[in-house]
Amino acid sequence: MIVATAGHIDHGKTVLVHALTGVNTDRLPEEKSRGLSIDLGFAYRSFDENHTIGFVDVPGHEKFIRNMLAGVTGIDFALMVIAADDGPMPQTREHLAIINLLGVENGAIALTKIDRVDQERRAEVQNEIASLVADTVMENKPIFPCSGQTGQGIIALSEHLKKKALEIASREKTGKFRMAIDRVFTLPGAGLVVTGTVFSGKTTLGDRLVVSPQGLNVRIRSIHAQNSQSEIGYAGQRCALNITGSGIDRATVSRGDWVLEGGLHQPTACVDATIAVLKSEKRSLMHWTPVHIHIGAKDITGRVAVLEHQKIAPGEHGLVQLVLDEKLGCLHGDRLVLRDQSARRTIAGGMVLDPFASERRRRKTGRLRTLRALECSDPGKALGRLLKCQRNGVNLSRFKVLWNMCDKEAEMLWQKSDMVCISSADGEIGISLDFWAHLKTVIIDGLEAWHQRWPDRPGPEKERLRRSLESLVEEPIFSAAITDLIRAGSIIQNGAFSCLPGYRPKFEGKVASLWEQVAKLLVNDSLRPPRTREIAAEVDIDLKKVEELLARASAMGLVYRISDNRYFLSETVQALAAIAERLANEADDNMFTAKFYRDNTTIGRNLAIEVLEFFDRKKFTKRIDDKRTVECSHQEIFGSALDKSDV
Repeated sequence: MIVATAGHIDHGKTVLVHALTGVNTDRLPEEKSRGLSIDLGFAYRSFDENHTIGFVDVPGHEKFIRNMLAGVTGIDFALMVIAADDGPMPQTREHLAIINLLGVENGAIALTKIDRVDQERRAEVQNEIASLVADTVMENKPIFPCSGQTGQGIIALSEHLKKKALEIASREKTGKFRMAIDRVFTLPGAGLVVTGTVFSGKTTLGDRLVVSPQGLNVRIRSIHAQNSQSEIGYAGQRCALNITGSGIDRATVSRGDWVLEGGLHQPTACVDATIAVLKSEKRSLMHWTPVHIHIGAKDITGRVAVLEHQKIAPGEHGLVQLVLDEKLGCLHGDRLVLRDQSARRTIAGGMVLDPFASERRRRKTGRLRTLRALECSDPGKALGRLLKCQRNGVNLSRFKVLWNMCDKEAEMLWQKSDMVCISSADGEIGISLDFWAHLKTVIIDGLEAWHQRWPDRPGPEKERLRRSLESLVEEPIFSAAITDLIRAGSIIQNGAFSCLPGYRPKFEGKVASLWEQVAKLLVNDSLRPPRTREIAAEVDIDLKKVEELLARASAMGLVYRISDNRYFLSETVQALAAIAERLANEADDNMFTAKFYRDNTTIGRNLAIEVLEFFDRKKFTKRIDDKRTVECSHQEIFGSALDKSDV
């Protein structure tokens, strides 16, 4: 368990930690000389071989709130320290507000310096404390009267901390490793050491990680976890990592950076979040207000874009986009605190929803629905909400990073979710089952409308059909739906064209009668239909008219033009392509010669070469020296065979 102290300057935080651990956390010469904590201090207390409590002693002076914020992110337990003689003071209130904004649910209150006051004053301050913490995360938390000087009450507080350390379940060691760096120093003979709180995952000696946002590759040489030498560091611990790598030194690594697994290194300068403005603020938080933003151990400047309105009133919640002045690393669920432009006053705080936001269309209704769907701590629930509101699906690869999920964790979630998964160039996409079924119905309806409007055409090409739908669907999703419908036999792919089963474009009038005569001649069991001049002679029609008819039939998708004087029906092409695919599959090198193809089709040498050159043009086959290989399934290029009765 990691405990952070909080409270006003000179209320006894450092003395209390010393009484609990025996360690003086004031390590800087200036701190020792002034009796004042300036930077973060650390101490540890082991109460058995398996449990160690780590203490982060934060400075209480208003000038060092920036340092205080670097120490309280990622903690398990907040120990509010309030002196009995002073009672709640300005920094008491601000530290309490910060702890509340960070959502630190576990905590206690140490009423220090009780040796300086009588019982009446003690009771008076306890009443003030009860009033102060009302409606905050510290409401109803136990109060421990104590004195770091005399030791009074220290045992009771220590026992309570031990009890809470056992009660608070260790953080899940799931997800990939992330540690927020709050201190950087060098040790003689060791090199660079970075310390911080481990937010998620685990790491071991020798692991290769990345310092983000710089993108510096490092290797772990040694690990101190909870102040003890270790071979492993994991979530819920304070760790010191001795790291090495090219370009790694105190000039390139600093407080606010992260040490994490490479897949999580995706720095951003645009973060969507949900925040609450403090009730104590005298005015609303206006759109485009300049602020200091604290995430992890980082203090960075930027502006707040209010998404739903132009402002957020004191005590109210709202969705915002944080437009940062430089890139940083963060993930969904990371807590944040906003301070005013001069960094003198805490004004709001909340939680990161989407660190991969875009300034474009940030206020669109669909985008706001997406952010509302992300306002929860359960990835399964969030995924379900996103599937309902994102018609073009959820980028599962991005979702996995957003929630810091390992491959196995993500796969288990995908299996439990009511969705289908498809692949795209941008990663895996999840589509809700309801929308998937609706999309396929819309595609079939679109084809039906197309056939009614243009009965003489073979059907639309895939992209044209996609753009004809009322709601535009992303191409990878549409292609996957088309493929699914083809496999189910709900639609037919005839070359580049799509159509409904049984549909064939038709000629009308006298042309229809002529086509009927020509089509019968093209049906040839020997896979060798007659040439155009042979067809013209058979039907006793001028050759030019026959060529014009066959050219129209080719445009309608009824035939393929194999060469200048030969046209084949789709069924004939599919049969010839199937033979080529079989020959390639049966060969040891997946290749065949033109001669071997001629012998297996019995269509003659010249025609075999014409057919193979046609296949090459269609990207079905590829010629390599004197052989050919098949590039894909023949159905992908030429569609599925139809009954001859459909001709």
